[in-house]
Amino acid sequence: MKKLRVAVIGYGRSGRDIHCAHLKNDDRFELVAVVDELEYRRALAASEHGCETLCDYRELFGRNDIDFVVNASYSQFHAPISFDLLRHDFNVLSEKPIAPNTEVFNQLVKADAESNGDLMPFLQSRYRAQFQKVLEIARSGVLGRIVNVKVAVNGYARRWDWQTLQCNTAGSLYNTGPHPVGHALEFFGDYDEVPNVFCKMDCVNTFGDAEDYVLLILTRPNKPVVEVEISSCNAFCGYSFQVHGDRGSLSADQKTVRWKYFDEKEAPQQHLTRESLRFEDGSPRYCGEQLPWHEESWDVVNVMDNVFSADTYCLYTDIYNHLANGEPLRVTLKQLGVQVAVMEEAHRQNPLPVKY
Repeated sequence: MKKLRVAVIGYGRSGRDIHCAHLKNDDRFELVAVVDELEYRRALAASEHGCETLCDYRELFGRNDIDFVVNASYSQFHAPISFDLLRHDFNVLSEKPIAPNTEVFNQLVKADAESNGDLMPFLQSRYRAQFQKVLEIARSGVLGRIVNVKVAVNGYARRWDWQTLQCNTAGSLYNTGPHPVGHALEFFGDYDEVPNVFCKMDCVNTFGDAEDYVLLILTRPNKPVVEVEISSCNAFCGYSFQVHGDRGSLSADQKTVRWKYFDEKEAPQQHLTRESLRFEDGSPRYCGEQLPWHEESWDVVNVMDNVFSADTYCLYTDIYNHLANGEPLRVTLKQLGVQVAVMEEAHRQNPLPVKY
């Protein structure tokens, strides 16, 4: 088995706790170098992994012993660093957000086309077992025609770090949004056009000037209405899905997926009547019936420590199969282009005041 050699840019919460933590325990990869401008982080990386440490990612240029670079730098540097790496023919796995707007994203796509390297998005939640099961049921037809989908990523939290500042390409939509927005777009079934966007943002519990509440409503002709909520002021509901169809509905949290539906062949035969409904004695009757409901459930079982580790393993498997075996990526730049356009429009509709 070929082992892929990896350099990681950024030894913060993403670089250290997601990427390096995974690479340390995956025999398909070898962590060659960690790049971080902060000396204490370089020392920590050397002590934890025994790898080479560098101060500047440009020190990687000219090396041919690296199969791909993980770009886990600060959010505002994702696009320029990825662009620079592609110009030097590196394969790049970019953390989210991959770009702040469509103009910059299109520049990255052009650089990717002109490079001998590949730009690969890190959106591990797209591989999540919970989401894949929800999508499978929605596409199976058992719920009938899907009318409405709701994706919620909620919690109650106050935040005061660098990811609360607009100047750092931060806020809930950039920080968390790529996950639920990526999930939401899958329910349209294709990426041939950007959906219509309505968005409301607010600053609720944040100590910075970037949003920590987002409500997105996405529509396309002859497609379901898809809603995304990212809230820092909901203490009762975590990452959840609701799917409503004309023959049933689904509700999912991070532990269980439940769905309820009926078979039209088993349902009472009804027809439209313009007359008031009544019982045999003439008393008024409500328009009600007993549908033969079927109810099913599916429990999420993670074979790894937690859902995030399982998601990351699946994504790194995709990366390995792509670079080592030439297989196509499951999450493509075309899909990311629609996601970036949706998020750009959401920000355009909500010009929050810049305070810092």
